[in-house]
Amino acid sequence: MNASPDSPRALIRYALTALAVAVFIAWALWEVRDALLLIYISALVAIGLSPLVNELERKRLIRQRVPRWAAILVIYLFIIAALIAVAAMVIPAIVMQAQDLAREFPQLLHKAQQWLVDHGVLTREISAQEAVQSASVSGAQDYLGFVANAVLGVIGGVFGVITVLVLAFYLLVDSSSLILVFLRLFPRDKRPQVNDACRRVTHKISAWLGGQLLLAGIIGSTAALGLFLMGVPFFWVLALIAAIGEMIPIVGPILSAVPAIAVALSVGPTLALGVIIFFVGQQQLENHLLVPKIMQRQVGISPVFVIIALLIGGSLLGVMGAILAVPTAAILQVLLEETLSEPAE
Repeated sequence: MNASPDSPRALIRYALTALAVAVFIAWALWEVRDALLLIYISALVAIGLSPLVNELERKRLIRQRVPRWAAILVIYLFIIAALIAVAAMVIPAIVMQAQDLAREFPQLLHKAQQWLVDHGVLTREISAQEAVQSASVSGAQDYLGFVANAVLGVIGGVFGVITVLVLAFYLLVDSSSLILVFLRLFPRDKRPQVNDACRRVTHKISAWLGGQLLLAGIIGSTAALGLFLMGVPFFWVLALIAAIGEMIPIVGPILSAVPAIAVALSVGPTLALGVIIFFVGQQQLENHLLVPKIMQRQVGISPVFVIIALLIGGSLLGVMGAILAVPTAAILQVLLEETLSEPAE
């Protein structure tokens, strides 16, 4: 006789089957986690840009509305033009500073080793040629491996950005139909509530992007003013690098401070120390005041939850997790509000 559906043996069999299916789904999701992350980033980009695309689409060009795909391309072209302009301003200055550093490297090496000899750390100075010759073959191989991994990482990052932009383009083009399909997953009486939640998520993600640009402007402006007052050469280029670094949580501000410290060091160690103190103070102000307050005003998330989201996101996915922490927290906030809200009578 077959076991009844309510028998203990059948329940155990169903539980084991459900557990096996859940484990398989979890394993499959883990295997495609990189692709899912790219899809999620593309969705955030599409959601964040959708209000601007909608605004451009409503404009009329020769008695006709601007096509949606054309509005998206205009935004993309503007972003690409801005990136090219930034690169044209930053790269020549970096190359010039690198050339100056290469010319002054022997003298800087001599001063550093002389200090070490005077304090008993070294017995004699070592020339750059001797340092290269003393490097082991394994060390050279490790260096080549590091360079190869860095190049592959850059190439992978470029292809990742292209993938995100292309996928976000198609998500924006088909956004109306995708939203309709998503709404049909819910009962008819719940669709207005879900549609309202989608609009709130779109507003929060767009506000987050605006907040990131506002933070970059504040950091860039204050860096330009501080470096100018301290007499650091190329202060405007260094401030631009600081503004761009602000868009990358955790490591971005640290990496963007390195060129400013290097330029200041070429003038003198006292100026370099002043630049270090300035960037440390600016970073502390940014971490504990600017980011929580601006994100609270723009996105509507409590400063406590902003800091917690950054800590958790950074712990889970590193830099990328920190970048995605605030918009993800905004989405979770909307979902939590909808879940805990009392049904209308």
